Amino acid sequence: MSYDTDTQAKMDEMMESEKIEAIMRQARPQVSVIGVGGAGCNIVSWVKEKKGGVSGAKLIAANTDATHLSIIKADRRILLGEKTCRGMGAGGYPQKGEQAARESIEQVKKDVVGSNIVYVATGLGGGTGTGASTVIANALKPSGALMIGVVTLPFAVERFRYNAAKEGLSKLKSECDTVVVIDNNRLAKVAGDLPLKEALGVANELVGEFVKGITETITTASLINIDFADLRAIMEKRGIAAIGVGESSGEDRIERAVQTALDAQLLDIKDSTKAFGVLIHVAGGEDITLDEVTQAGEMITRSLPPKARVVWGARVDPSLQGRVRVMVVLTGIESTFLAQQPSRLGRLVRAGQ
Repeated sequence: MSYDTDTQAKMDEMMESEKIEAIMRQARPQVSVIGVGGAGCNIVSWVKEKKGGVSGAKLIAANTDATHLSIIKADRRILLGEKTCRGMGAGGYPQKGEQAARESIEQVKKDVVGSNIVYVATGLGGGTGTGASTVIANALKPSGALMIGVVTLPFAVERFRYNAAKEGLSKLKSECDTVVVIDNNRLAKVAGDLPLKEALGVANELVGEFVKGITETITTASLINIDFADLRAIMEKRGIAAIGVGESSGEDRIERAVQTALDAQLLDIKDSTKAFGVLIHVAGGEDITLDEVTQAGEMITRSLPPKARVVWGARVDPSLQGRVRVMVVLTGIESTFLAQQPSRLGRLVRAGQ
């Protein structure tokens, strides 16, 4: 009788474990990352090739340029506007990018069906990224997924692209819950001493680390997990977001990394103390301690208004052995970029079209 009771207890325990596993799989958010245009596809390819992809996410590359798309690494590649652009790109015209996206939108929607979080990664200022990203975000919006744009802005000397980027960001902001913006002009201050090729790759790495870090802290077992509901709470319908990243090693590494992340926000912000919320992500090698993670959270929250909502997570990344990386994302902020007037050169170029 004792044997039967013990056996039954073990069977009940196994069934309960299987039930919990099944519920956990169903509760885990489905994530899609769509790289749009040349810059967006480069970001997706970097994550796929350099970082081995993102656990729990599908990486999709979408572009109008067939030649560029052919060398991109992704889980799925989509040639946008085969009839509109014939595989030759949008030629720097956002209107053509929009038309190409509309032509291929059913294919895009099919590949992201069932997603709870959709990242739209792109570089603004060109044709495909600026035009197609808004169409894609708009088409996926009714699905109810949390729409997060992650974009880079061109250098100020690229006058026409800079003005086009401003218009594109304004449109994308209205279609996404939050758009995380990285301004290459501020990024140049961080990576200005690097060789050109490496400096241009910093933006890819930043966006890639943001997407990979946040996604895997939600979808896989981490040191401190980020709850999907909490992520939605600080990012749903929050407009523009700014990101800062700091990395350090050695003594007092966590303090230095936090300070760098706070001081090196990659977008001009009118007033950081008016941010609605902050997303804090800490990563480190096997040697990272819970005390360091807690210290990072405390340091950052001290610089925020009392009512700001805070979401934080931490994960172990073996590639960071001996180092820590702190990422701070301020949501619901006002950027000076959208308030700037178009340059006179930009107006002259448009007038001559």
